[in-house]
Amino acid sequence: MVRVNLCGIELKNPVIMASGTFGFGREYSAFYDLSKLGGICTKGLTLEPREGNGGRRVHETPMGMLNSVGLQNPGVAAFIERELPFMLGLGTAVIVNVGGNEPEDYIESINLLNKTGADIIELNISCPNVKKGGMAYGIKSKVAHDFVREIRKHCKKPLMVKLSPNAEDITDMAAACADAGADALSLINTLKGMAVDIAARKPVFDNVFAGLSGPAVKPVALRMVYEVCKAVKIPVVGLGGISNAADVLEFIMAGAACVQIGTANFVNPMAGAEITGELPELMDSLGIKNLDEIRGVL
Repeated sequence: MVRVNLCGIELKNPVIMASGTFGFGREYSAFYDLSKLGGICTKGLTLEPREGNGGRRVHETPMGMLNSVGLQNPGVAAFIERELPFMLGLGTAVIVNVGGNEPEDYIESINLLNKTGADIIELNISCPNVKKGGMAYGIKSKVAHDFVREIRKHCKKPLMVKLSPNAEDITDMAAACADAGADALSLINTLKGMAVDIAARKPVFDNVFAGLSGPAVKPVALRMVYEVCKAVKIPVVGLGGISNAADVLEFIMAGAACVQIGTANFVNPMAGAEITGELPELMDSLGIKNLDEIRGVL
């Protein structure tokens, strides 16, 4: 059985598409039936529209990619009007990723989303590639605790906090967010990296640093998910380099309630359909009848 429950929301399977890698689902709906997915996490949204970063935004690396998109998005109000009705008709859980600069921006965004049919709010306190918008809240545990506690007062939906691998202490950060009222945690966001254009003798990205994702980060992500699952009692959603059904089971065995698929979507637009299709077959071949029997088994 592959059904899972996340914060009281019943998911068909543990496979969720990660924020920033799946848009709002429109493009991928041309490839397969998105109702096969456990859920979709929206592109990161801010209260006001953003154009994102200038210059190059994506750079391929061995076993991964760097991105410096800068939270380009239409803004929360436009999302609610134009994109959310489409997403709510897909037959899968809708998780809305929210970012911002000041706490007031987050709060106003969440107040708008409280009135919608979205299932879960994913609070982005860990964005590595914008000059503000998240990073300030995702490094120090005390800052994150106070911020999440304030957001919790306003959020009427299940609140999942997305953690940065660049936090000073990932388990302390997780415990602080759980104590502040988070219903779930997701991790990891991208690792901070950079690339150099040796012909131009300058960094590839205008912002110099960018977010590293893909299979290259999976061992780090798996280790952090394992550590966090032992440190908190709330559900943990694992992500970072997951590319196939075997990867999914690794994260579940490390303790994750479910997973998010990100960079794999850029390599293979059918990744979501293939992974959800392969998962029951792989479980059957390993004699696994239910994900609960292997969750946290390590």
